[in-house]
Amino acid sequence: MPVLASRATPMAQPRTTTRDGEARIGSSARIRGRIHGEGNLVIEGHVHGDVTVRGDLTIAEGASVSSQVVEAHALTIAGELEGEVNASGPVTLAAGARVRGNLRGSAVAIDEGARFSGRLECEFDLPPELGGASRTEGRARAAGRR
Repeated sequence: MPVLASRATPMAQPRTTTRDGEARIGSSARIRGRIHGEGNLVIEGHVHGDVTVRGDLTIAEGASVSSQVVEAHALTIAGELEGEVNASGPVTLAAGARVRGNLRGSAVAIDEGARFSGRLECEFDLPPELGGASRTEGRARAAGRR
């Protein structure tokens, strides 16, 4: 009787692609565990675990991330995110975003239609009509303190 060689079938792997320094986690991917890396990342699928990238992170419409901590340079959210965000750059919540957790960034923009529940930590200037100084006055005062 002849012996037939069998090839082991590898476990299914989440589909990721890379283009111009940007990694992409496809919409059919479901990842449980920590993600970290260099460069930009676009998440179109579902991630349950911490995400740390040294670049920009985009959570696309229809995607979801459930995490203790998400760290990136800049972050754009159009899907769902639950967890704490630490961004060294700006954080943007697009119109369809659903976010529960604290956000920290150099600036935070929340588009009309986005839902947010949590605490914001960022620096901003109040407009003069709300008791804030105009940008030129604020710069002059800061220069005078040096």
